Amino acid sequence: MARRKNVLLIVVDQWRADFVPVLGAKFLRTPNLDRLCREGVTFRNHVTNAVPCGPARASLLTGLYLMNHRAVQNTVPLDARHMNLGKALRGIGYDPALIGYTTSTPDPRSTTSEDFRFTLLGDLMEGFRSVGAFEPSMDGYFGWLAQKGYPLPANREDIWLPEGEDAAPGATDRPCRIPAALSDTAYFTERALTYLKGKGDRPWFLHLGYWRPHPPFIAPAPYNRMYAPAEMPAIRRRSDWREEAAQHPLLGFYLSGIGQGSFFQGAGGAAAELSEAAIRQMRATYAGLITEVDDALGAVFAHLDETGQWDDTMIVFTSDHGEQLGDHFLLGKVGYHDESFRVPLVVKDPLAPQGAGRIEDAFTESVDVLPTILEWLGGQPPRACDGHSLLPLLRGERPAGWRDHLFYEYDFRDVYYSRPEAALGLPMDACSLCVVQDARWKYVHFTALPPLLFDLERDPHQMTDLAGDPGHCDVVARYARKALSHRMLHAERTLTHFRAMPGGLERRGEV
Repeated sequence: MARRKNVLLIVVDQWRADFVPVLGAKFLRTPNLDRLCREGVTFRNHVTNAVPCGPARASLLTGLYLMNHRAVQNTVPLDARHMNLGKALRGIGYDPALIGYTTSTPDPRSTTSEDFRFTLLGDLMEGFRSVGAFEPSMDGYFGWLAQKGYPLPANREDIWLPEGEDAAPGATDRPCRIPAALSDTAYFTERALTYLKGKGDRPWFLHLGYWRPHPPFIAPAPYNRMYAPAEMPAIRRRSDWREEAAQHPLLGFYLSGIGQGSFFQGAGGAAAELSEAAIRQMRATYAGLITEVDDALGAVFAHLDETGQWDDTMIVFTSDHGEQLGDHFLLGKVGYHDESFRVPLVVKDPLAPQGAGRIEDAFTESVDVLPTILEWLGGQPPRACDGHSLLPLLRGERPAGWRDHLFYEYDFRDVYYSRPEAALGLPMDACSLCVVQDARWKYVHFTALPPLLFDLERDPHQMTDLAGDPGHCDVVARYARKALSHRMLHAERTLTHFRAMPGGLERRGEV
């Protein structure tokens, strides 16, 4: 009898790659992620193809670059014509269950302008079936709290204020007002266990989303004091935020405009004004939120062990995007820095035990997740997919012609909470950038602003732009050509392998 196959796709939110113990964060206590790394393959050079959440998840779940799916910012609709992982799984007999969210705005041509989903940051991507709702507006979570008997405050988000009437909003080691047993992490875990226990012996696919370590950066006890600020990694920034701002107009815009209120419930002031002590405390809280998620994963993994499903299940662990955490004086996921784009990817393939414990250095991108899962389950990725299956890499084989650089994009047009267009003097469709990056060089190309070039061997944290240096004109030209060629190679190609012939329609093979 054929072996059953399950897939657990774990998508955390805002977890950057250097906060993974096997990749250098030895201070972190994540025994369950560590187990996954021991039994699977950890990808060292992995990036999300877009930020923030909506575009990142669109790339992850469609296998398409931003230039092709065009859900370019949170609140921008995703074209209904695109295939995605949920739709593709239905086509091969799987029920694509989802816990969490996808931050997808629906195609307005498929509904009316009165659709309530257009009043939200994002809704569920078509093709998935929610078995643990978070969106819209976290109603699923807050309803769960009420059902548990927790008295919600008039402003529901005040559960993430620090305990104590004298507590000032901001970076703090105090716990939040909601206990760990009722946190959003606990909610997602309960939903996951409820779903898995209901499936019995039937094969399943589950997208298990966690909101953390996304802000607000405050943790429930005991996670709030699990890490000391002094043990946090060094902050990567110049001595003054104005020096950073001088690097590029886009960076200057964000440094002048990002506030603390989006990261600490009830806080005021500019993010660029955070002291080193406050940033270290924020990072300690961030690490605590990571360990809370890891403890939750332990409960899910234990269930798979107890029911004999661990060895039948591919587990993919990744994040939608990273987090600046004060590096370059920034908070959030914006711009072009590595901290926003480098994310964890760990894959445990029970059919490839030879990969256990290995760290893979090949360049990988979030668009690779969809073709990997589909191929493992016996399906085929759509022709338009921009990613490549990772199954050969999981077996220790590097396919001929594997990518020699990373490619990612960011669109910074106006949305209701950020308005750079007027500040930068740009029309909406000129507010974009793409990055071509390899082991030596990182080139950032803007549609209508000056480019950037960084020598990663001499300047790994990208403090010094060389694009305007006459001595590097040849490098700029070479990497600009790479960016153009990459975009041309990956231009939308759903139907480009068909051709009409005297004998009828012909379908050409892949090239």
